[in-house]
Amino acid sequence: MGVCDAIEQYAPVGKPDAMNAPHLPKVAGIDSTVPSPTHTVAPTRATTGSTPAASSHAPGAVLQDRLAGWVSDLTTLHELTERLARTTSLTDALQEVLRAGAALVGARRGLLVLEPGDGLGPDTTIGLGLARADLGHIETVPRSSMSYGRILDGLPGGEGEIARPDLLSEDELDPRHREVAARLGYAASYALPLSAESAGRMGAAVWLYDEPAEPVERQRHLIGLYTGYAAEHLARQVELERTRACMTIISEELLPSRLPRVSGVQLAARHRTGPRGGGDWYDALPLPDAALGLAVGSVTGSGPSAVAAMGRLRASLRAYAVMEGEDPVAVLSDLELLLRLTEPARSATALFAYCEPALRKITLAGAGHSPPLVIGERRTEYVETSLSAPLGMLACWEAPSVEFQAEAGETVLLYTDGLLHRTGDPMDRAFTRLHAAAASVPRALRADPGAVADHVLRSMLPDGLDDPDSEEDVVLLAARFE
Repeated sequence: MGVCDAIEQYAPVGKPDAMNAPHLPKVAGIDSTVPSPTHTVAPTRATTGSTPAASSHAPGAVLQDRLAGWVSDLTTLHELTERLARTTSLTDALQEVLRAGAALVGARRGLLVLEPGDGLGPDTTIGLGLARADLGHIETVPRSSMSYGRILDGLPGGEGEIARPDLLSEDELDPRHREVAARLGYAASYALPLSAESAGRMGAAVWLYDEPAEPVERQRHLIGLYTGYAAEHLARQVELERTRACMTIISEELLPSRLPRVSGVQLAARHRTGPRGGGDWYDALPLPDAALGLAVGSVTGSGPSAVAAMGRLRASLRAYAVMEGEDPVAVLSDLELLLRLTEPARSATALFAYCEPALRKITLAGAGHSPPLVIGERRTEYVETSLSAPLGMLACWEAPSVEFQAEAGETVLLYTDGLLHRTGDPMDRAFTRLHAAAASVPRALRADPGAVADHVLRSMLPDGLDDPDSEEDVVLLAARFE
């Protein structure tokens, strides 16, 4: 809607005195961002003793004040919609809609029920000025008695706004609703549907007043304009949330549902997936002769195609590991050939380790992958591996493997580069931070590989760096040898 359209819709007819204040009106408690014009004076009513000259200036002052009020309202709407547009998650968007709506209608509390009409979710209820227990009390009220229930269930009277200026005086108010309103201390409510042209019904918002009240015509007009925009923004956020959830589920399903139990070794894994879904993966599989295969890797790119490529690569590596796992170089060579033939436009890093738990002996090979860490009582050090290009980068990949011995009680930590990239540091500093995080694992936690992995994650990614919205996937696979 353009500014002119909004002004035309809002222009009051037959009520000139409502906008004749000498100062600009406030929008539901929000100070106007436009200062009062210094040249505007309070218009005076024509009296018996007034002069024709004074009367001739009154209409101009009235029009000036009206225009200033409209500019103030539109400026406020612009600021509120800008704030909403800057939200990057569904939860933040819902909270912003509640806060802005409360300011526009002059309420102090409220709740928003998100319930998309297509039934695909996500469904949630959030409150403003209401604790979780308060929302629980409200949810005990029969849905048909609540304004949001009438709107969401399509009951009579729920087609548009629902103003209930004095709830406790309603003769037909549900007894439970009366009890909850008295307990929570609200006496009136104003509700609006949240409907988007692109997605239909998204939910309903209800604002609560401490005393009998209802928004005036000007406030209703402003909140109507705002919720129209807000519903479209929420529809986009809901679609994004669904995509993220879908990609997370797919990524998790392509990874091991549980880690195997192998005598002589304890395993733990941690996985953080970005919003678009990435190609980082891990695997642990029992092999013949009581051996164990450990693998981590990363496929370039993100989104559905990277997730699909990751699933194919992991499945292929499992097959090669079963056939020739005792030779990690052969496993990665076969994987490189497969990648070159089936994914010519994609590259990947990978690390495969053949473990003999009874001997605590590990043979590994890496293709463009970061070296593992050995964490123990007497040492915390990176395993020296040979330098190699990622898979798919060379006409024929091959690099020598390395062997090392783990001591009893030591944990071998495999990880993907996402752990380093999320820190935002240069790679040399990120490696130093990782070494320091591993060395600082408390002695009491070192008997649990899961606790070791969690400590490293917390140390490497503090203060929101472990955000699920990060573009980088993170994988940690910890194996503690007994």
